[in-house]
Amino acid sequence: MWKEITDDLDALIDTLPPHISKPLYERDDRSELLEVVMDLGRQPEARFLDKEVILRHDDVGEDDIEYVVSRISPFGDDNRAGIERTLHRISAIRNRKGRIVGLTLRVGRAVFGTIKVIEDMVQSGESILLLGRPGVGKTTMLREVARVLAEKKRVVIVDTSNEIAGDGDIPHPAIGHARRMQVPTSSMQHAVMIEAVENHMPEVIVIDEIGTELEAQAARTIAERGVQLVATAHGNTLDNLMMNPTLSDLVGGIQTVTLGDEEARRRGTQKSILERKAPPTFDVVVEIQEWDRVVIHPDVAEIADAILRGRPASAEVRWVDEDGVVRSGREMPSPSIPPRVAINRRSAGGERRLYPFGINRRRLEQAARDLTLPATIVENLDDADALITSRSYYQRKPQRIRDAEDMGIPIYVLRNNTISQMRQCLGSIYSGEGGEGSVGTALREAEDAITRVMAGGEAELSPQNAYIRRLQHRLAEQYNLSSSSKGKEPQRRVRIFKEG
Repeated sequence: MWKEITDDLDALIDTLPPHISKPLYERDDRSELLEVVMDLGRQPEARFLDKEVILRHDDVGEDDIEYVVSRISPFGDDNRAGIERTLHRISAIRNRKGRIVGLTLRVGRAVFGTIKVIEDMVQSGESILLLGRPGVGKTTMLREVARVLAEKKRVVIVDTSNEIAGDGDIPHPAIGHARRMQVPTSSMQHAVMIEAVENHMPEVIVIDEIGTELEAQAARTIAERGVQLVATAHGNTLDNLMMNPTLSDLVGGIQTVTLGDEEARRRGTQKSILERKAPPTFDVVVEIQEWDRVVIHPDVAEIADAILRGRPASAEVRWVDEDGVVRSGREMPSPSIPPRVAINRRSAGGERRLYPFGINRRRLEQAARDLTLPATIVENLDDADALITSRSYYQRKPQRIRDAEDMGIPIYVLRNNTISQMRQCLGSIYSGEGGEGSVGTALREAEDAITRVMAGGEAELSPQNAYIRRLQHRLAEQYNLSSSSKGKEPQRRVRIFKEG
């Protein structure tokens, strides 16, 4: 057998009132028990891996809840308690007056051998982040990591709810030679993390449930000091974590970057893109899918960059077969973060649906008419192919702009709220319709030429195709100037001048 399970189950069942514990003792499948739920005025319930069982048809009374509370340790500010020298966790539900009206008694198990599937990663010295849904075994695996690493390294566990090393001042044997630091209140976890590094010289720090921005910052500080981190966090997958604004810093954080025209063309992207903000705190992310099946992202920086750029990134899948042999394969997950690259939200026939936000709608409509562009101004962001806004609105990042970024809608930012700026912006949006030239660059060239012509003289523009030349002629008309095309394709170009 490749793993051994120790659960001290009798210690948990003995805290229950006799009329509730007796039906449990009579069951042959006690080893599969996950938790017992006792809610005031409801029937007590036992939850197993694949079913739920009513333990007694009488409703739970206040005396039943008091019976359990009197036999466990006091509840902390996180409404969690335990049984000394066991790994079981008891969580309370309180009413508005603070009285306990419900209990969840969760079985804590030490499962030796659970890290066989990722043992090479653990021993490599890289920082590892464990993800997975509740109850999938994150804390169990974390506990085993601490025990295995403590055989050769100095390991300190920051144990906020006493789930890793059990309740009481003497830690559970399941953590081996690792040391345990208890946390007075859950809000102080980040401070105890830093204290562990500064006072106890660990080579490895083990943390359960990083869940706040302060804890994420503390984790980064620890990693920058060269200490190996092994932790769990709220989230099922890597891309879920990247979408979490509080915890995305663990994998480098995400920021919106606006590219210049040339850089956007070089990359083949929209001007507004997402990029990783900093090096990841954790080198490796492990997604726990089942007790003996995981998905491994061995290079978090590379995977995060690929997801943000819309490229499928392969991950390694490992599992343990019935003979206890670790098997592996590859999978190509689909990114859930909308990329800013290669997005085609165009309407049929080249028409664009534009959503103006914080700019003059009538001026935008006029600019589109001036250039005879097929544009429709929409009222609903969901219908838009592009959002156009001002620099001041974009810098403030109101919810509508954040929604557009999450939906993958290209965002175009105006320097000022003028028709001239809107024409240039529309040129950027429609670039590519006219073939090889850049509409935005061509219109800016025409604007500069018009300024020179109005000061006296004439101007000849760079060669462009027929579509862009038509836009340049329209622009000259708006300033009451004359224009003509000269030369032969592909050198045909626009000349702007004053009549007379």
